[in-house]
Amino acid sequence: MIEYWARLIISIGLTLLFIGALLLLLSRLGFTGFKLPGDIVIRKDNFSFYFPLATMLIISLILTLMLNFIGRR
Repeated sequence: MIEYWARLIISIGLTLLFIGALLLLLSRLGFTGFKLPGDIVIRKDNFSFYFPLATMLIISLILTLMLNFIGRR
């Protein structure tokens, strides 16, 4: 049982490392991210506020589906 958890934690860590490296590479290539239509952006004189509401909902949905799929095994 402990072997299962060790492999799971290592897999999650390697996945996060890969995603982080990919995001770093994309940011150096000029890709600043994406904004969905449901994201809230407020710009005033020298103030800007960005709240990624739609992005967070989609990421939450994807993670929920992934974890439910993994948990059913």
